[in-house]
Amino acid sequence: MSPIFTTSVCVFGGVILFIVVIALSAIKIVQEYERGVIFRLGRLVGAKGPGLFLIVPFIDRMVKVELRVVTLDIPSQSCITRDNVTVKVDAVAYFRVIDPCNSIVQVEDFRRATWQIAQTSLRNVIGQSELDELLAHREKINVQLQHIIDEQTEPWGVKVSIVEIKDVGLPDSMQRAMARQAEAEREKRSKIIHAEGEFQAAQSLTQAAETMARIPTAIQLRYLQTLTEIAVEKNSTIIFPMPIDLLSDIVGLLKKPETGEK
Repeated sequence: MSPIFTTSVCVFGGVILFIVVIALSAIKIVQEYERGVIFRLGRLVGAKGPGLFLIVPFIDRMVKVELRVVTLDIPSQSCITRDNVTVKVDAVAYFRVIDPCNSIVQVEDFRRATWQIAQTSLRNVIGQSELDELLAHREKINVQLQHIIDEQTEPWGVKVSIVEIKDVGLPDSMQRAMARQAEAEREKRSKIIHAEGEFQAAQSLTQAAETMARIPTAIQLRYLQTLTEIAVEKNSTIIFPMPIDLLSDIVGLLKKPETGEK
């Protein structure tokens, strides 16, 4: 084999290898949840994908952007509420990229930028809210946070869909004060319920007394009902109360024969 032939084979092989490398660098594949942002000589061309497409080697540059929802943990923030209570609040935010081009061109790192905006907005919103509002109306604060963060990230092509406050940490002194307040509130409700029960019982007893005063036989029926309840216990000694009206009738019957004899 001559040296010229060997050199030609090497050159041809190098050319083939170069063409293969160029072809492979021109072929790009992105997933369904991704987009490829293309820059040609530094200028934005647009977003391509999903699937397979071609770019110009050494001229075009591609940056992949993921479009799936991202879960962003907002670390615990030490905040002071409007009523001067120091609390520690942590939250979670869910966002996704809706404009791949703006997410690359308008901001250096949209994930970090969104994270910083979320922390700042969380401290601002907590500082404008009172402690009772933070504990009782958390959904309202969540909506307010989502609106503020989404408004600031919209130019970056980022859509913040949900912001949720996960936990609110209170100082120990505040926890003890709230426990005493809750205990006092429960005791207050207990006393009110007890007083209402006593009032209703007094009304029922008053109505029963009025009924018995109008209908004397009702007292006798009450006597019989009491005897029935007492008779359940077999070892009880029953004292049957005699109605005064019945005694007066018996005395009247006994006096009649004496009056007739006279």
